Amino acid sequence: MRQRKKAKDQRDAEQTEQAMKKNINIRLVSDKPRCACGIVGIFGHPDASLLTYYGLHALQHRGQEAAGIATRDFDTQKNRYHFNLVKGMGLVTDVFKDYRSVKEQLTGDAAIGHNRYSTAGSANKRSNIQPFMVNYRDGNLALAHNGNLTNFRSLRYALQTDGTIFQTTSDSEIILHLIARSREKDQISQILHALNLIDGAFSLVLLTDNALIAARDAHGFRPLALGIKDRHYVVASESCAFDMIDARYIRDVAPGEVIVIDKNSTESRPPDSLWLDRRPDSSHHCIFEYIYFSRPDSQIFGESVDKVRRRLGKALAREAPVPPDGEAKAIVISVPDSSNTATLGFVTESIKQGIQTKLEIGLIRNHYVGRTFIQPQQEEREMKVKTKYSTVKGVLKGKKVVLVDDSIVRGTTSKQLVKLLKEAEPKEIHFRITSPPIVNPCYWGMDFPSKQELIAVQCKEDVERIRQELGVDSIHYLSMEKLLESVPQEPGKGYCTACFGGTYPTEIENARDKNELES
Repeated sequence: MRQRKKAKDQRDAEQTEQAMKKNINIRLVSDKPRCACGIVGIFGHPDASLLTYYGLHALQHRGQEAAGIATRDFDTQKNRYHFNLVKGMGLVTDVFKDYRSVKEQLTGDAAIGHNRYSTAGSANKRSNIQPFMVNYRDGNLALAHNGNLTNFRSLRYALQTDGTIFQTTSDSEIILHLIARSREKDQISQILHALNLIDGAFSLVLLTDNALIAARDAHGFRPLALGIKDRHYVVASESCAFDMIDARYIRDVAPGEVIVIDKNSTESRPPDSLWLDRRPDSSHHCIFEYIYFSRPDSQIFGESVDKVRRRLGKALAREAPVPPDGEAKAIVISVPDSSNTATLGFVTESIKQGIQTKLEIGLIRNHYVGRTFIQPQQEEREMKVKTKYSTVKGVLKGKKVVLVDDSIVRGTTSKQLVKLLKEAEPKEIHFRITSPPIVNPCYWGMDFPSKQELIAVQCKEDVERIRQELGVDSIHYLSMEKLLESVPQEPGKGYCTACFGGTYPTEIENARDKNELES
C-alpha cells in the first residue's frame, strides 16, 4: 500500500513539474493581458461533475495553468455528506483524462470547478490550485474564485497575527478563513459576514453541505451568469459554458448579489437573493471582458460579446478609415482569433462608407503547437511568433494591408508580427487597435506587466513613437469616447477603464507584484 502511494506521489510530482514547465512557456509566447480564472457550479444534478467538467472546457480560455473540481456526495453508512476533490496543473484535459474518470472519482449531485490563471499567488505552487476545500465546525466548504482582492495583505497579516495558519499564497484562501472565524450562527450569515470584509473583485462559487452559493462583488468587475439545466441551477463565468452543457441562460448575478441555491431551488421556485452591505451607485464592469477576454459567443454584463466587438470594429473604421490606392481595394486582416469579430465590423463599416475594402485571411494561426514547443532558453522572439502564426503571402504581396487587433501590451509580439507580415512583401501596413493605449496596471484580476514594460508608457503615450517602434505606415487606437459609445449603457451600469488611464474605482492597498508572498 505504501509503495503504491509513493509511486502515485512521484507521478503527481512529475506531472506538476512538467505542467509548471509548460506554463512557463505559455507566458514567454504571450503578449496579451490574461484574465484570472473561470468558474462553474451546479447543484442537485446527478451528473454534476460531468457537467462541470464540460463547462470548464468551454472556459479554458480564462485560465490554462491549472484546473480542479470539487463535488458533494452523501455517505449513507455514516449518514453525512463528504466532499471529493480532483485538481492538478495544466489544462482540463491534462488534469482529467476522460469523462469516465471524472464520474468515477467525483461522485455526487453538486459540484464546483475552476480554471486557473494566477494573478495573486504563485503559478508554480500546487497548493494554490482551486477549488479550495476545508472542513470546519459547520461542515464542509469548497470555494472557487475569479478576481483579485485588493485588501488581502492587511487581512492576511491580521489573520496571521491572530494565529491563522495559511496553506497557500493565494488571496482566495482568506475568504475561507474569514468564514470559519465568523461568529455568526448560521453558515449563510458567516459567508455574508466574510464577503463584507473583503475589497476588490470577486465572482465566486461556494459549495456547502446544503447549498451552492454564487456571489459577486458590489462593483461587478468580473462576470458571473446564472442558468438552468434540467430544472437545476448552474452558474458560470460566461454563458458559453451553458451552451456546452445545453443549459439555458437566465440572467447575470447582479453586482453585490449573493444567490443561495439549495434543494428547494427549482425553475418554479427561484433561489434566494441576498445582498452585500456596501454597494456603489454604479457598477464598474471590466471593459476588457468585451475587448478581449470573453468568448464572442458569450453573453456578459447583459450583452452579446460578438455584438459589442462588431461595434468596436465599426467605430474604428469611422474614426480611422484606410482608403484604397486607386482601383485596388485595401486588404483587411485580423490577428486571429480574438480580433476576428471586430475585423468583420471594420470591413462592414468601411464598405458602408464607400471605402473599397476587402476582408481576407492573411494570417493563419497554428492551433496545434505543443505547449513545450518553445523552450525557455530560446531567445529568438521572431521564432515564437512564427510558431504561432504564418502568412498567406499570395493575399498580402503588393497590397495595402490593414491589420486589426484588440490591444497592444508590451508591443514585442506586435513588432515581430509586423516583421513577419513584411516578409510577405505588402505595399503598406496600417495597424488599427480596437482599444485605447494601455498605460496602467490592473488590480482586479487582469494580469498586465509592470507599468514600465507597457509600450505606450515607454513611448510616453506618443502614438507616432509607437508607430515608429512597430515599423508600420500608420497606427490608430480607438478613442476612449468611441470605446464607451460601443458598450451597453444603462442607468447604474458603468465600466472600469483604469488600464486606459481612467480613474481607479476603489482604493488599492500597497499595490505590488502578484507573487510577492513567495520567499
